[in-house]
Order: sequence, then C-alpha cells, then structure tokens
Amino acid sequence: MICCNHTNTSLYFSSVEEISDTIWEQLGCTKEVYFSKKYLSALAENNPQITFAYLVLVDENKLPTAFATLQVVDFFLDSVRNDLELAVRRIKNIGRKLGVIPDKKPFKLLTCGNTFVSGEHGIFIKENQDKKKVVKELAKAILHFVSSNAVLNKEINAFMLKDFIKESLFITDELHDYNYSSFNVEPNMVLNLDKNWSSFDDYLAAMKTKFRVKAKKALKVSSDIKIEEVTTKNIPALLPKMTELYKKVSANAGFNLGDFNLETYKTLKENLGDAYILRAYSIDNKLVGFLSGMINQHTLDAHFVGIDYSKNREYAIYQRMLYDYIQIALDNKLSTINFGRTASDIKSSVGAIPQDLTIYLRHKNSIPNRLLSIFLKRIEPTPFHQKHPFKTEKVTLS
Repeated sequence: MICCNHTNTSLYFSSVEEISDTIWEQLGCTKEVYFSKKYLSALAENNPQITFAYLVLVDENKLPTAFATLQVVDFFLDSVRNDLELAVRRIKNIGRKLGVIPDKKPFKLLTCGNTFVSGEHGIFIKENQDKKKVVKELAKAILHFVSSNAVLNKEINAFMLKDFIKESLFITDELHDYNYSSFNVEPNMVLNLDKNWSSFDDYLAAMKTKFRVKAKKALKVSSDIKIEEVTTKNIPALLPKMTELYKKVSANAGFNLGDFNLETYKTLKENLGDAYILRAYSIDNKLVGFLSGMINQHTLDAHFVGIDYSKNREYAIYQRMLYDYIQIALDNKLSTINFGRTASDIKSSVGAIPQDLTIYLRHKNSIPNRLLSIFLKRIEPTPFHQKHPFKTEKVTLS
C-alpha cells in the first residue's frame, strides 16, 4: 500500500476513497466516467495485481488544477510481439549486461494513463489552466512520487504516459524536456456517426454497395447466434467462459500491459448500471463470444471482447460485434464510437478512421534511456489498408 502524502504542488492518494468529496467537486471531472469514483474504484478493487495511485495537482491557493491516475504494472518484456519487439530485445540485452534491467523478473512500469483503455483517459486538466505548465508539474510530481517512496524508488524501471491524440502533442511534447521519448502506437479506430442516421438501416444506406452487401452477409451468417445482455444476475455463471475467451484474444495482442480481471465487470455493472454494456454471444447454448463497452457522455467506447476463433469465420462473430456496437450507439443517440486499437482493417471496413496516439516513455537510468530514445525513433505502427465504405467520404482523424 502506498501512503497518502503531499508536496506544495501535489497530493498523492493510494485509494480513490481517500480523495475528499470537496476535491472531486473542485476538480469537476466526474462527468467523464473514467475520472469518476465509481469507475476507478471498480478497477482497483478487482485488479490487485496492479498498484493503483492517484495524483492531484494544486495551485498556490491549494485548489486542485489537475488529476491523474497512476498504475504500477509488472510488464514482461518477453511478451512484446509487435514493432516494439526489436527495440525491447536490444534494450533488454544491453540493459541486463549493464545491470539496469532485471533478469527473469518483470519490468516495473509506472503508467500514467489507463492501463486497460486506449485514449486520453488518465489525465484531467481543469479549464482555464496553462496546460503546458500543468504537464511539466505532472512530470515533476510523478518523479517525486517515486523518489520519495523507498520501495518504489528501488523497484520502478521506467515511466510511461499514454495515449495522446495529435491535437494534444503541442502540450505533451513538453515531456521531452524531462527526458521522455515519444513514439506512435497503433491508432484508435473511431467512427463518427452521421447525425442523420436514426437507425441501422440509415447507416447501411450510407454505404457503398460492396460494403453494404458484406454487412448484410455478416448479419445473415450470424443470425443463428443468440445474443443476451449480461447482468449482475447472470454474470457469475458466464464469467469463467468469458475469461477463457478473453485470454484467447489478449494472447494475440502484440503489446499488452497486463491482463484484465473480468471480475471487474460485476462491479462496473453494479456501479454504472446501463452505462456499462455487456453482451454474451452463444451458439447451441455454448458461449462463443462477448463484448463490453461504456457510454461516456456522447461516446460509446468499445472495451474488451472475447471470441471463440474456431467459430469466428463461419459465424462472423467479431464482425457482428462491430455492427452491434454501431446499433447500440444509434439506439442511445451517441455521436462517436471509439473502437480502440488492433484489428484496424476490419474496423475500417465498418467506417472507422484512425486517430493517431502517442506514448511517452523514459527509463529511470540515463544509459538505457539514451538507448531507448534511439530505438523508439524507429518504431512505427503496424500498417493497415484503410477502407472507404461510405458513399460520401468522411474526414480522416490522423
């Protein structure tokens, strides 16, 4: 457990329960579900493999100006299997020779951001603040958080701040002054829903013939799938199989900061109710998939899915899930769907466009950090073929 402490410019908490109602009210951040006590407590309560902490920056009058979520994650370097792999392997080999990277032990990573979700869901800055100044204060506060704790100071290997959109980089590039290196990861795939779409048929009508035919075929071959809402009542019976299917998907991920404990879904459903979406997909009374997601103001964020890959091609399970996310968003009159990273090709085929995301990373020690800087410059997201399914082309986010 990390003790609550403070400096002249920052407050540190080991639990959201330690943060007073006054601070939450003064921050005014809880309209964003990711910065609400109900959401954050659900993550911490069900994922004991991660050390959670929370940082509040304050001004000269001791009024809060920003909030950040921190997680200490055991990251296994050998698990990286995407474009980062070569850089990680080289840094690991050199670092182990120098004795600054642990051998046969997990890499301890202090992450500022949301370990389980793509996007800017880890830092909240109040309106009318000098955001560049806040980012500098945040960088200093993170370093102080580690250096002032003997255990963390010994254990932490590196610091990561994730995932910033292109429009934020003129602010977050201030982190380069604090020896952080930046690199792009796979983009968040975003679908902006046309305000004239009031039904799924309207969405289909907006597509070019080839893509509309493909969508109707997927809906037809998936028609034998039984789809049911996952509730607080039926989730205990479904969780073991859901976990098995989730692990099949996460095992294919090229860059995974850690496994998500699906027990979290119970608490999220209890805490957030209908704002948290869970659906189970079954064939012949056997679970073959599930989807999860969250309504955050005017946006639907797709979260983890589970898929029985042996049935996926025959029944178009994943493709059906993507169309179901669209149906959910339309039913709730939302404006945007964040489909997240991975599977960019198929997500673009349903109309999603890429939103570039940037991560900032620094090693605690100077020599491996210089090596890290050199290798990260070579990292590029995995390329994919962007589809253009709509008759009227939408503006790209990248």
